[in-house]
Amino acid sequence: MNITEYAEVLVKSICKEADLIKVSQYESEEGLLIDIMIPTSSMGSVIGKDGRNAKAIRTLLNAYAYLHNLGQIKVNIDAF
Repeated sequence: MNITEYAEVLVKSICKEADLIKVSQYESEEGLLIDIMIPTSSMGSVIGKDGRNAKAIRTLLNAYAYLHNLGQIKVNIDAF
């Protein structure tokens, strides 16, 4: 399982409309960029109260990257 699939599993477990989630991976100057696109209607549940769910997702993805020697990553969560 790569980091994109891992991010998709994490977000799909929280999101109400799991079939509409799109996760992409890009190389950037800072390192690896994970772009998570979710429906606007599910944004509240993914972000969570005071951004706690989003912070937890970022923490888990950073831990995954550390364990698999992927270097620095940046996680972008956005709605469509």
